[in-house]
Amino acid sequence: MRYKRQITLPEIGIDGQEKIARAHVLCVGAGGLGSPALLYLAAAGIGHIGIIDFDHVDESNLQRQILFTIDGIGQPKAVQAKERLQALNPEIEITVYEDELNAENAPDLFQAYDIILDGTDNFETKFLINDAAVKYKKPWVYGAIQGFDGQASVFDAQTGPCYRCLYPEKPKARIANCAEAGVIGAVAGLIGVTQALQVIQLVTRHESFEPLFGKLWTLDTKTMQTRILNIPKNPDCPACSKKRDDVILAYSSPVCGFVPELTPQQARGRSNSCLIDVREKEEWDQGHIDGAQLWPLSKIMAGDLPDLPQETEIILHCQKGMRSLQAAQILKVQGYLEVYSVSGGYEAWVNCFEDASE
Repeated sequence: MRYKRQITLPEIGIDGQEKIARAHVLCVGAGGLGSPALLYLAAAGIGHIGIIDFDHVDESNLQRQILFTIDGIGQPKAVQAKERLQALNPEIEITVYEDELNAENAPDLFQAYDIILDGTDNFETKFLINDAAVKYKKPWVYGAIQGFDGQASVFDAQTGPCYRCLYPEKPKARIANCAEAGVIGAVAGLIGVTQALQVIQLVTRHESFEPLFGKLWTLDTKTMQTRILNIPKNPDCPACSKKRDDVILAYSSPVCGFVPELTPQQARGRSNSCLIDVREKEEWDQGHIDGAQLWPLSKIMAGDLPDLPQETEIILHCQKGMRSLQAAQILKVQGYLEVYSVSGGYEAWVNCFEDASE
């Protein structure tokens, strides 16, 4: 009875439902994309779902990561996701990995699953997913969102182009993440649900289905206009043009360890620290904290680091507190020992100290 409505569809039927029950799907990330995708895959009866996510639930996630509730704040996302999905469908098997996907664990994980669903928000992990999918001959369902825009595709290097045919390398220009650029939760829902539907099409393989192999589906939710663009296979692709054994999995994590955060009050009380503003010059000109020095994240990402002893206590801030975390991670990797980020950034500082900005 649980699956009666979809079994009624001739494109699914009993045979399709049995394929769904036998499927093994790995979801990388249980966030804005992974949440809606996982809910619909679990509801559809995917027999074995793997969830890999190292993060913990934060209050800011609840606007779009619909797997979670306020009671789960501070808890591991993968564990919370499993509890919610098992409550929805106790008939399926769910395996969680409270880890970051990396070059070491990707081989075992990818070989254990039939299809990979991408719920990530950074190029580094998407490249790793792609390269591992090429190496181990796995199809994967791509998704990306920002603001009011979203896109999805299906990559399978055995039959068409791979992700690196579309993006051979990370763009040199800095791409703002969702925390900085903003996103509407419903847009994440639309793309995540589209990804779930692509997985179901890949699993059931009905002759009438046309998954997005070699096609990039884009959606502008401001106008609700969609486009489908063909992705050509690149004969010189850095991934799928190679023999599988020659594909080397390399990964530079965008998350380089824990960065402690300070409230504006705590940061102001550390008089011996060096306060650095990592915003851009035009943001600085509109207002900045008295006593801070400007050192934009773009300079830090380009390798131009502050000329300070590595034992200096450094407190970084940006506009809202996200870019400063990224800058802090880079400085920690470069050997700076005492690096902090101001929670809430310049906006929180101004709200606390009306006379603290110019």
